[in-house]
Amino acid sequence: MTDEPLVLGIETSCDETGVGIVRGHTLLADTVASSVEEHARFGGVVPEVASRAHLEAMVPTIERAAETAGIALSDIDAVAVTSGPGLAGALLVGVASAKALALGLGKPIYGVNHLAAHVAVDQLEHGPLPEPCLAMLVSGGHSSLLEVTDVTVGVEPMGSTIDDAAGEAFDKVARLLGLPFPGGPHIDKQARSGSSVAIDFPRGLTSRRDLERHRFDFSFSGLKTAVARWVETQQRAGVTIDVADVAASFQEAVCDVLTRKAIDAATSRGIEDILIGGGVAANSRLRAMAEERAAAQGIRVRVPRPGLCTDNGAMVAALGAELVARGRTPSRLDLPADSSQPITTVVA
Repeated sequence: MTDEPLVLGIETSCDETGVGIVRGHTLLADTVASSVEEHARFGGVVPEVASRAHLEAMVPTIERAAETAGIALSDIDAVAVTSGPGLAGALLVGVASAKALALGLGKPIYGVNHLAAHVAVDQLEHGPLPEPCLAMLVSGGHSSLLEVTDVTVGVEPMGSTIDDAAGEAFDKVARLLGLPFPGGPHIDKQARSGSSVAIDFPRGLTSRRDLERHRFDFSFSGLKTAVARWVETQQRAGVTIDVADVAASFQEAVCDVLTRKAIDAATSRGIEDILIGGGVAANSRLRAMAEERAAAQGIRVRVPRPGLCTDNGAMVAALGAELVARGRTPSRLDLPADSSQPITTVVA
């Protein structure tokens, strides 16, 4: 027997229906039903399509997770669910499902913050989080720097994106280059055979004036526009676009800014551990550059395996298990879905 909490987590903030089951820091099941193929022809996520896909996938995904974990649903100690931030309709499906499950089982419910869950998931691979640590969360919707003193209560935002998130820029540049959606993995693959110094793309919010006002913030809209203009200029001149060189040069610009600002944020607070999460954390160049630059400053880097970086139910269950273990108060059964839930609110 064990007294570690057994928690089921539900994630529906975007286009992945994720259900995870965790006992303490041990992952028992991580099942995902993705609707990415339904969105690919639109070149991005369509909220209404995502919500309908969640509705259809929810019950089968919960059943598959319980079967994989070898448990009965009545065995769980609590239900955790992403209550925000994310797409409003998609969140509503997850929150309503979690409420029904918690009510039916007579178990407590925890409506958790999507970004805090991306931090907590690393515990499933590398054990308890160092406290404090700096979390850099990079995805299609977020580019954030967070100081984490206690992932269940103490998450302080240090910087965020002021326009396009890094993952969004990857998707848009991939579309410019004729690469499939989602763009991140395809840009990463192309970049491996390209030159990262072939084209000198701009680094957003890194000038002296920008650093005075936006030292730890990110901007990738200008970079995306610079890539588009470069491609258009080459095409007008009748020059064949070297997709690998464009991908590598663009990726280098993104990773340069992300890692430079993360190292600066960590050293400014005397933090010796950086955790990278979110879908873009699966990028091979970002991982390599972060580890190289951090090592030069005596900073350790923790990155979950790629499957745990993208949206999944395991991360929600991991945060839920930590909340139960630390005795945090559960959410009310009438908890809302909040599409703009601030990172300072770990539990709704």
